[in-house]
Formats: sequence, C-alpha cells, structure tokens
Amino acid sequence: MEVVMLKTTTRELTCLQRRELERFGERVSRFGVNFAVVDAQGQIAVLLNAGESESDTQELITAGRQVLEAAPSPTEDPQDSVVWQFADGQLLLAVPLCLPLVAAGHRAPVGTAIIDLGPAAKQVRSSETGPTADRSAYLAEMLKLLAQNFQTSVRTDEQMEMVGTELSLVYEELVLLHKISMNMRVTESDTNFLQLACDSLTEIVAVDGIAVLLERVVDGDRQFVVAAGSGLIDLNSRMAHVLHGRLVDELRRGQEALLDSDVDTPWRFEWPGHIRNIICVPLYAKGASDPAAAKAGSQTSFSIIGYMVAVNHAEKPDFDSTDIKLFTSVASGCAVFIENGRLFNDLKELFVGSLRALTNSIDAKDQYTRGHSERVAIISRWLGERIAEQEPFDEEEIHRLYLAGLLHDIGKIGVDESVLCKNGKLTDKERACIQRHPAIGAGILNGIKQMRDIVPGVLCHHERVDGKGYPKGLRGDEIPLSARIIGLADSFDAMTSKRVYRNAMTIEHALAEIRKGLGTQFDEKIGTIFLNSDIGKLWELIQGTSPSLYGREHLADYGTAAVGTLLR
Repeated sequence: MEVVMLKTTTRELTCLQRRELERFGERVSRFGVNFAVVDAQGQIAVLLNAGESESDTQELITAGRQVLEAAPSPTEDPQDSVVWQFADGQLLLAVPLCLPLVAAGHRAPVGTAIIDLGPAAKQVRSSETGPTADRSAYLAEMLKLLAQNFQTSVRTDEQMEMVGTELSLVYEELVLLHKISMNMRVTESDTNFLQLACDSLTEIVAVDGIAVLLERVVDGDRQFVVAAGSGLIDLNSRMAHVLHGRLVDELRRGQEALLDSDVDTPWRFEWPGHIRNIICVPLYAKGASDPAAAKAGSQTSFSIIGYMVAVNHAEKPDFDSTDIKLFTSVASGCAVFIENGRLFNDLKELFVGSLRALTNSIDAKDQYTRGHSERVAIISRWLGERIAEQEPFDEEEIHRLYLAGLLHDIGKIGVDESVLCKNGKLTDKERACIQRHPAIGAGILNGIKQMRDIVPGVLCHHERVDGKGYPKGLRGDEIPLSARIIGLADSFDAMTSKRVYRNAMTIEHALAEIRKGLGTQFDEKIGTIFLNSDIGKLWELIQGTSPSLYGREHLADYGTAAVGTLLR
C-alpha cells in the first residue's frame, strides 16, 4: 500500500487529527479502496492509495470542494450527515468533517473525507444488489461514523486542552503564592515585598497596569497612595479616593471585589476612557479579612488598609471569578505581610526603647555622663560611615556599631554608684571594679542570641593598640575593629564632656590628644580617618543641633532600623 502525505499547511486540521484520519484510511484500505482527505482550503491533506488504481487527485479535489461548499445547517445532527456519492471517472463516497457546534451557531467544515472505490463504469456494470453494493453501504456507514467520531474527538481534545490550560494556570498561581510566601520576611520592606507581588502577578496575568495602594497620612489627611506598581496605570489622589469609595460600596453589597466592564452589562461606574475593564480587591486589616463583614452595612464593620487594582486584561474581555480568587489571595498575603511588619516595627521600637531606658538609667548614675551612651553610638556610626567611604564596610556592620556604642557601658550596672561618681583618685580595688564593666556587659549581652554580634565591641572597647588596655591586654589587630572604633568614640566624648573630677576639653584639645595617642591608645588608621572627617558636622550631630537624619527627632527611627539588623 502506498501512502502519500502532501505537505500542505492548514489552519484547521491539526497533526493529531490528520494522524487519526490516516489510521482510518489504513483500516478501510483492507477493502482494496483508496482514502483521501481534502482540507478547508480545497487541497489534498491525506492520500492513501490501496486500490487497483491510483485516485485522480483533481477529481478528489473537485468532489471535496463541492462537499465543503454545502456546509451543514446549524441544527443538523452529525449522526444525520449525508454521505455524498460521485460517479464520474471514479466512484467516490464523501462526508464532511466538521468541528463541534460553536457559539456562532454553525459547525465549520475543516475538510472532506473521501473513499475511492475505483472506476465508476466498472461499478455501474455490477449488480445493484450483491457484494459490491454491500461493500459500498458498509463503507458509507464507516464514513458516517468517522464524521461523528471526528467531532467527538475534537470536542474531547478541546476539553483536555481546557483542563490542561486550567491546570497550568493553577500551577502558576501556586508557584506565585509560594514565591510570595517565601519572601514574607518581617525584615523585608513593605515597598520591596509589594513590588514583588505586583511583578509576580503580571507574569501570569497580562494586564496594562497593576498597583497596590496603602492608607497613609499625607499633610495631616488620611489618603490612599501608590506603594508599588507595574505597567501603565494612572492613579492620582482624586482617582485613588474615588476607587476606594466604589470598592467599599461593592463590599457593602456583599461582593468580594470591584469588577467593571461593558462586556455583559453596561458600565456600573464612569471610568477614564483608556480603561476597558478593571478589578479592585481590598487589603483587610488583621481581624477584618472576611469580605462578608461588609454585609453589616457599616464601614466600621470592616477595616481596609489598602487595595490592589489592575486594568485592561489583555487575554480576555473582562476579569472574572478566577481572577478575583487569584487577586484576593495575593492581596490577602500582602495584607498579612503589612500587618506583621507593623507589629514587628512596634516590637523593634519597644526593644530599642528598652535599650535606651537601660542605658539612660546607667548614665543617670552620674549627672556628668548623662547622654554619653547615645553620643558614643552616634560617633561610632559616624566613624563607620567614614570608613565605608574608603573601604568595604557594609550597612549592617554600621548598624551593629551603633548598637554596640549604645550598649558599650551596660556593664556599669554591676558597678557601685559610689565608685562611678567618686570625686578623687580611685584605689586599686576601685579601679579593678571599674575595669570589670566591659566583661559584665559582654556577659549580659552574650545571653541574648541576637546580641552576640555586638559583644566583641562591648567587651574590648577599653583595649589599646599598645596592649596596655583591659580586660585582656590585646594588641593592634587582635582588637576587634568595632572595639577600636567604639574605644575612640568613647574617649572623644569623655574628653569633651564635663566630669566630676575635671572640666570638658575643647574640641581642639580633644583632637590633639587623639592625634598624640595614635599608634599607642588608638588605631592609627581609624584615628586618622576620624581626624580628617568633618568634626564640626559631627559636633552638631551629637549636640542634636543638626537638621539632618542624625537629628534628635530621627534617632529613635535609626535605632529601630539598627535593631532590625540583629533579627535578619
């Protein structure tokens, strides 16, 4: 049997469909007949010659086109398909191959299946009854079954494709939600996390633009402002307010989200002309995440901290219930992250407030050292930033420097107040008592897992590069870098502060003392960086007169950020 596959490209017949038609042709070839398929363009798509003579391709094409032109009526049942018969040169049996009934109300023919029984004259001379007639009737029934099975097969393929598409979409949604949950770290900023959510969502939902808006206080008024977004979406303050009001109205109606377009119904609301369709889902505050809460009819029954909005779905005419579920899931994750972040910030503020209260209580033992710990923290941070300008020194290390500077004297909690405030020369025993405070402080902090990174700076801040310091008598680079920085910061503030046993030095005098101590008391490189920095600016910072981010009104914010470093 000769099989001929003509290389014609069709839009209607898929490779799988043509393969199934070939298999049918192989089965009917056992009857010694030829089989062909003429596609929707009127070209031969499949040709199997198994009869006594080869088929006339032009005759096949003519018959196929004639059947294609007489498309089935919209109401015609495929089981009632008419088998055409042609008896010019060859005796041909033909049946149209149609797609399942579509929304337009017709079954578009994608081809014609043809059985060529051989020369028509020979068939006509045969008896009207007998084997030839029986064979023709049997093959005609096979063609009708082929037409019916073709529609069933196409419908099954479409359903399988639809299920596959839905499974693929569900998988992508699960990957998206997993990706978002894996990045849900309290140490991550709101902006970074929300931007990740927007970018990830646009990877599986093609939209013109998407944005997350959060409630913020702007110039004394509570407004919804864009916190993150992707693509093209225009939301000024007025539009943000309008969108929020319309979303609340929809939630009060018992809807899960705001959906609007003119696809199935007229627009519910008036939108800018560039919007073809829109979806908006709420970000609920903790404890108010149930959309059903809106049914109570009062805005106080639920609390919205923000919302997610997207416009112009590119792959379908409108957003639907599937999109609502996906957007709601992502928005819920964003709301949880924001609420957890706020709680985390509250805890950080509580923690840094406790640290300050502790260090202030130590400083308060001596009226002359009041504010000393905070100033040492600022100077240490200043030095760390100056070092970072010349060599690698990351921001987290600078944060730890600040905290170590803030807590460097915490060990003085274990030193008798009479020794700390003594006006006069200390005895050897009293000096030994004072010199235990770095070890006491290190011991306190060592019991807190998150504080262990700052212990070296606290323990060794009274070491000297010449080995004459305490508590271990370390030399040069044996002393941790943080301790060398804090030691210099501690000395500068001590020299420029009034003490019970002496007046404060001038800045110039203190700098001269530091210069004199380079290579002995102080690290020469660190000391040089300090001396070459803008000491006048530093002095403004530690006195709280600078308007920069180091000003007193911002110290609490910086301390909170520094505490966050310990928890990464």
